[in-house]
Amino acid sequence: MSTITLPDRLSLTEKIIFAIPIFGRIAKEVSYGPEENLYYALATFLCLWGCSALLFGLPGLYLPALGLVPVIWLALLAITRG
Repeated sequence: MSTITLPDRLSLTEKIIFAIPIFGRIAKEVSYGPEENLYYALATFLCLWGCSALLFGLPGLYLPALGLVPVIWLALLAITRG
């Protein structure tokens, strides 16, 4: 298992995100690790979403999509701002 070399100075946002136990490790791997880690993270997200749909039925399918609505709005705002 290789270690990730982080820059000497991280922004406050990166420090906060990287401090979150599980999500922070994934964010650190995607940000500063090899390029294929992004695809592994997306595959993991889709598999977890599928597992929640199998476990909880339709609410397990719809609620994560409903929770991602603010993320899509922020992405659209970021796109329009340039």
